[in-house]
Amino acid sequence: MTDSKNKLKSAKDKLIGEIKETVGKVTGNEELELKGKIQSSKSDIREKGQEIKEDIAEKMNNIIDKKKDNIQDK
Repeated sequence: MTDSKNKLKSAKDKLIGEIKETVGKVTGNEELELKGKIQSSKSDIREKGQEIKEDIAEKMNNIIDKKKDNIQDK
């Protein structure tokens, strides 16, 4: 999935989760409230995972670029 699709899905899940949680609280439906919290949390985890993936890719690219530069300098 592309970054923009991931971000859109995360934002949608977060919003829907928060709505479910609020409706669950207002109506006294603990199951719906819990489902909302879980859906919202999954969104946060997905976003964090994407950030970690991007950080790793950047670091790996930097390492590879340094190796290439060292080889070319020899």
